[in-house]
Amino acid sequence: MLERDKTILIVGLGLLGGKYAQVLSGKGYTVWGIDSDAATVQWALDRAYISRGAAAPDRALVSRADRVIFGLYPTVLLDWVKQYGGWLKPGVLATDVSGVKRGVAAPVQQMLPDGVEFIASHPMAGRETSGITHSAEVDFAPANFIITPTEQNTPEAVAWCRNLAQTLGFARITTLSIAEHDRMIGYVSQLCHAIAVSLMCASDNSSLADYTGDSFRDLTRIARINEKLWAELFLWNRDNLIGEIDMFDAALQKLRGFLADGDRAGLEEMFRLSTVRRAAFDKKQNEPAGVPAARQPEH
Repeated sequence: MLERDKTILIVGLGLLGGKYAQVLSGKGYTVWGIDSDAATVQWALDRAYISRGAAAPDRALVSRADRVIFGLYPTVLLDWVKQYGGWLKPGVLATDVSGVKRGVAAPVQQMLPDGVEFIASHPMAGRETSGITHSAEVDFAPANFIITPTEQNTPEAVAWCRNLAQTLGFARITTLSIAEHDRMIGYVSQLCHAIAVSLMCASDNSSLADYTGDSFRDLTRIARINEKLWAELFLWNRDNLIGEIDMFDAALQKLRGFLADGDRAGLEEMFRLSTVRRAAFDKKQNEPAGVPAARQPEH
């Protein structure tokens, strides 16, 4: 578990940063917080998510922190580290919650002062809601936590990040390279959001809610989206996401071809394949913690 004598500073008290604060403070750790929104900081103080907070970069808080968690958008994270990273003291270990890693991990590591180590990680526990007022809705237990170390990281930092994930309540913790992470996230997360958004934008029928069933509700839940965050994530990972969209489009066009040709056998074969792959996915999801991580998902 995490060291009890270390002060944890969370920079960015949004949905995930707020949840980190809630869980860690609830388990007795000393948690401080910084957020650009004063109301968010006060909200966290009022509920004892943090014991000290500031609505602007506070040198006293930053320079005294032992561990730092960045709950910031990628561009904001880079700007923050560039401006204030020099305030961090030697010995600090830091991580983030960003959904993309290329263009984040290496620049942050380069900008931080000697003796401060940044190890990138990704709690895959986001929701269609945003902000600290919704953070209590987040459930880490069924979610995956991915650590993305680089050659700059020490075994001690990797171990700390794993301990952080375990303390937060993640049962399934895996390690991927930066490139593997961004390729994977383009498929299992960003493509899914792109499909949900496209499905909602394909029709402006305001009466949909009157006659749709579970299929439409399930497929479009994540179409209620934080536009600023997801536009940034899509653009930062555009090459991977475009490739995944092209692959999905090819599969959809294959299905369309079977329809156009009246090919029932072709449709049934696609349905059998999807059923087999979903069953394998469900089996893997239900395996107990500690079972080795699955391979890259088949496309």
